[in-house]
Amino acid sequence: MSTAPHIVIDSGIPYISGVFESCGARVSYLAGREICRAALSDASAVVVRTRTRCDAALLEGTPVTIVATATAGTDHIDIQYCASHGIRVASAPGCNADGVKQYVLTALYAFARRKGINLRGLTMGVIGVGQVGSRVADLASALGFRVLRNDPPRAIRESTFESVPLEQVLAESDIVTLHIPLWEENIGFASGDFFGRMKQGSIFINAARGEVVDENALILARSNLSGLILDVWAGEPLINKQLLNIADIATPHIAGYSAQGKINGTIAVVRAVADHFGIDQLKDFSLPLASRPLALDASMSQQAITEALLGRYDIWADDTALRCAPGSFEALRTNYSYRIDF
Repeated sequence: MSTAPHIVIDSGIPYISGVFESCGARVSYLAGREICRAALSDASAVVVRTRTRCDAALLEGTPVTIVATATAGTDHIDIQYCASHGIRVASAPGCNADGVKQYVLTALYAFARRKGINLRGLTMGVIGVGQVGSRVADLASALGFRVLRNDPPRAIRESTFESVPLEQVLAESDIVTLHIPLWEENIGFASGDFFGRMKQGSIFINAARGEVVDENALILARSNLSGLILDVWAGEPLINKQLLNIADIATPHIAGYSAQGKINGTIAVVRAVADHFGIDQLKDFSLPLASRPLALDASMSQQAITEALLGRYDIWADDTALRCAPGSFEALRTNYSYRIDF
């Protein structure tokens, strides 16, 4: 590293404070929504989360040469702009996949206990079978669910992957869970036609992105669903109060907020920035693990599985916190106590 870089970092990223300073870098910490072009006037790198939109409005005229996001998704980054201006983009694919897996199954079993639903032998449709969806599908299969996997883009990339047609997934699934990325063509993916094709009395789960669902269509379809579990919302941090009131479980976009997920994200961005600037001391940066194994399989009773999951993660506490203070959506995320995943 010939010249010490100036790195602007979202202050909400955990476990990163002091890391680059120890190698001589100059670091500025700002809340994600406060990172602006002026703050990057002499910065060579910016490390963000989803709350910072990285596009021409932010980056034009700055000396930034790398944008690193401690998140799995990159929908908050204008990839094309960065590529055309020689700005490297780094992310952390799969960093929070186990946390979201834990969230989805915990939410499902917690809801089933409260409503007296027997989950044994039900069919789960997983739409989007990437890093997150594949783990949700695998665990659900291990717990005895019949799993239908839908991911046409993956089927194109991988000849061995079979994507079940969406129409079949919606018609046959007792539980439908979304795990698709927020690409432009996916905005409003789950619309009136989508919900109209779902099996009567099924359960709908969205822990992907709020914008992939047409919320007005979901509200209209609610009476045909036996369960509604939402972690993500269009227009965050301002959320649809009507939708909040009709959801069975509602949380403030924290499905992936496990300690290990955050550790994985931080490791990824530190290594990427270190590689970019030739900071040899940090190219193999690591942090202690923050996850514990949990034995779950189809031989266990539903009660035993539910108790094991809720023993690790009290999802009702997150649901109550959001319902009591929906206007504090961002604060609930910022001050969240990261759970231990498995």
